[in-house]
Amino acid sequence: MDLLMHLLPGLAVLACAAVYGADLFAALVLRSALSEVDDRTLTATMGRVHRYGDRRMPVPFAVSVVASALTLVVALLTGRSGTAVASAVAVVALGAWLTVYLRVSAPINRVLTAAAEAGEELPDARERQRRWDRVVPARLTLQGIAVAALCTALALA
Repeated sequence: MDLLMHLLPGLAVLACAAVYGADLFAALVLRSALSEVDDRTLTATMGRVHRYGDRRMPVPFAVSVVASALTLVVALLTGRSGTAVASAVAVVALGAWLTVYLRVSAPINRVLTAAAEAGEELPDARERQRRWDRVVPARLTLQGIAVAALCTALALA
């Protein structure tokens, strides 16, 4: 159990940090870069980014959720209350992130991806991207909370 208590939160941190990094990149780079391109380029670029992101990013996200939940279970079973609380905070933050993603980001991703694959320019592409950009700070904050909580869980393990 001691080995699991160290491996699980470490794995959770790494997986969660991958998603955090993607959101950080969106906040620091994408918004500014996309403001300088025309709507056709924005649609084509972000449609393709979302096509690959929506296929590949669920893996590290799922690993972060499962490893965080397992950390919580093992911490409870071994009486490590501090680790349990920290991993519970991570699980809640990741659940909130998923809610924001599914309600706001994913529907926009699907529309932009479909337009890019069809070679179409969306007349409202820029407004859709603005709506997507508006939730990036919330997503980044939630991932940051999860990473910090998981680092705490790892330190207390």
